[in-house]
Formats: sequence, structure tokens, C-alpha cells
Amino acid sequence: MSQPAANPNDPCLFCQLPLDRILDSTPHLLAIRDGFPVSPGHTLVIPRRHVASFRDLTPDEWAEVLPFVQRLAADLQAADPAIAGFNLGINDGPVAGQSIFHCHIHLIPRRDGDHPAPRGGVRAVIPRKQNYG
Repeated sequence: MSQPAANPNDPCLFCQLPLDRILDSTPHLLAIRDGFPVSPGHTLVIPRRHVASFRDLTPDEWAEVLPFVQRLAADLQAADPAIAGFNLGINDGPVAGQSIFHCHIHLIPRRDGDHPAPRGGVRAVIPRKQNYG
């Protein structure tokens, strides 16, 4: 019999990150480039503490998220002036598409023309709901 597929969450990939993958950090958060980027510069913000859901983050962890994401976005845009916007998102739970069950936030740089019809942005997680019409 064949062995079942390896579970990407055992051990947790984000709890065992090699130091050379870490781009930046705060006392509670780490930043790495996504291994399967949606666009160049796609960055993940990961709590150091293992929690599956953003709902389990502490107030101290949340307090670091916004300034850290703002700094990462500014650094990305300074390095690549073609970046004209960002998508910021969290997949929370299997039905939301979460595949690594260690909370992480996607910071996805967007460039003019990277998608023929970007209107609706994150609404595209349910494609028939992307358009407002």
C-alpha cells in the first residue's frame, strides 16, 4: 500500500523556518517571501507564536501587524516603483482556503496590468461574486 501524503502541518512549516528565509521581524512577527508567490514580492507575515487563526492573536501581536505590514509595503514599493497597490489577506480555516494552519497574512504587491480586470479584488475568492454588477 502507498503511504498517505505528508501533512504539511506536521511539523508546522512556519514553526521551523530556516533563518535565511526571514526577511524582517518584530518581537512577535516574522516576514518571509511566499514560496508560491502570486506576484513578485509576495510576502507572508507570520506570528512567532503558533496559532492557527488570526482570532487567537493577542492584542500585543495585533498591535505589531499594521505598522509591520506598512513598513514591508513601503520597502517593497521603494525597491520596485512599478508596485501601484497591494492586496492584504488572511485565509482562516479550511473553507477559506487555509492550507498551513499557522496564522499568516499575505501581502501581495500589485502592478498596473498584472490582471486584465482587477476590480473586485479579494471578492474573487468566490469568482462569481467578484463583479459588482
